[in-house]
Amino acid sequence: MLLKDKVAIISGAAGLRGIGFATARTFAENGARVAILDLDAAAAKAAAAEIGPEHIGLACNVADKASCDAAVAETLKAFGKIDIVVANAGVTQPVKCWDIVEADWDRIQNVNLKGVLFLAQAAIPHMKERRQGSIACMSSVSAQRGGGILGGSHYSAAKAGVLGLAKAMARELGPDGIRVNCVAPGLIQTDILSGKLTDEKKAEIRSTIPLNRLGDPRDIANAYLFLASDMSAYLTGTVIDVNGGMHIH
Repeated sequence: MLLKDKVAIISGAAGLRGIGFATARTFAENGARVAILDLDAAAAKAAAAEIGPEHIGLACNVADKASCDAAVAETLKAFGKIDIVVANAGVTQPVKCWDIVEADWDRIQNVNLKGVLFLAQAAIPHMKERRQGSIACMSSVSAQRGGGILGGSHYSAAKAGVLGLAKAMARELGPDGIRVNCVAPGLIQTDILSGKLTDEKKAEIRSTIPLNRLGDPRDIANAYLFLASDMSAYLTGTVIDVNGGMHIH
């Protein structure tokens, strides 16, 4: 088991068909104890129970620093340590740049970018004290190719910001034994896609992907597993593209 005796904290992981939950399940299967964070406390607890009684679910608004601090404190109280942080929580909005209003810009930036910083900041003092840790951040192919299918330009900007933030944190935290990396998914079949793409549109998209399929949450979970494990012990400041070849660069 790649994560035997490790403790992981994963944000945005309550949705049972989402990337965060797939990651939580994959980590648990590989020996980790997991704290699932989500805005919905009841859903977080239910998701944790789904993968086993040794895991916990906690309410957390990643855009609020005090909420992140409290979630990390509760995780430390329950498990005594944190080895892995997966800053997975995110929101999107399919609008054009000329239709973005300030409130939507702030909401997208706050969750997708500021939320990564706040969750990392909450865990960093503990990781620095232990001189070890892995922080994995959720970016997107949208950050690399200038827009996606379901995300607007404010989403692309936030996810591009995650790439820069993670690289800078990797440089700053490396001397403390803390690794920081990113995953950049392509189009993944989660609830975010529900009702938004016709079968015809999905077939059209698949035809542009060399591997000829949309991604599955487990595809991203496996990338997170690699970054959380000692198999990636000499990787920091990297970006793993998981897009089936949708964007090759």
